[in-house]
Amino acid sequence: MRGRVGRRLGAHPGLALPIVTDMYSGDIFAGHARRRPRPIPEVAGDTGLVVEDAADGFTGAIVGWEKAAAGDVVRLEDRRGATRVFVARRGAFLIDGEPVTLTRPVAAPRGPRRSASGSVKVEGLRARTARAARIWVEGVHDAALVERVWGHDLRVEGVVVEFIEGLDNLPERLAEFAPGPGRRVGVLADHLVAGSKEDRLTRGLGPHVLVTGHPYIDVWEAVRPAAVGIDAWPTVPRGEDWKTGVCARLGWGAPIDGWRRVEAAVSSFRDLEPSLIGAVERLIDFVTEPE
Repeated sequence: MRGRVGRRLGAHPGLALPIVTDMYSGDIFAGHARRRPRPIPEVAGDTGLVVEDAADGFTGAIVGWEKAAAGDVVRLEDRRGATRVFVARRGAFLIDGEPVTLTRPVAAPRGPRRSASGSVKVEGLRARTARAARIWVEGVHDAALVERVWGHDLRVEGVVVEFIEGLDNLPERLAEFAPGPGRRVGVLADHLVAGSKEDRLTRGLGPHVLVTGHPYIDVWEAVRPAAVGIDAWPTVPRGEDWKTGVCARLGWGAPIDGWRRVEAAVSSFRDLEPSLIGAVERLIDFVTEPE
């Protein structure tokens, strides 16, 4: 029976029936607060975070993330060393008894990029105006290897490298250049050992000239043998052209072919012998330090 009953039923004297109202009218939820579902927070699943799988109670520290057909999968390791993997679904884990959604942690930013010399690489570099100071090397191969490893550093510092075609030309070049304050010269010499011709040619050149070098006959030999795929550099008798002798003994063809192998083998300072690395670093410091 629907509708409001507004009249007496029957005519029995002294008996009044209650007025019945519609039980379906109004809000059936009156008196009951409507609860919205609680939001489930997202938590970065960093390595070491301890969580509990909400389904079976397995508790462990996060040791890694993987990709699977079902989506991102997190690997947990418990205190006994047992590991299990779980799909990182919404609200699938508990932290302190509260449901959370694990997300892959944001990768940490990479460290600064390094140049071939191992220095911090300057991004978006514009070469500065060249200094008056210079670094001189004996030959074109020396210059190419220095550029290959230290080229970035030299452009940052504004240092020009020139080759002088042998130390025999050093006195004449120094006379032309006239080193002085703000016009320093650093010289990289091959076979710089006590008592050698190179040692005699580089003595007493004044406070504005620094000569450093390596003990090898040629700059090729300052490249680590392993970098060029050999056990050791062959011994070439005195009086025989060293590059020609090396290429003949290694089956590299002509010296120009050998040079291609050597140059291609050098990608960073790790391919060079420490004596050459130290010599070049000292020269860069010398020509760039304040007077």
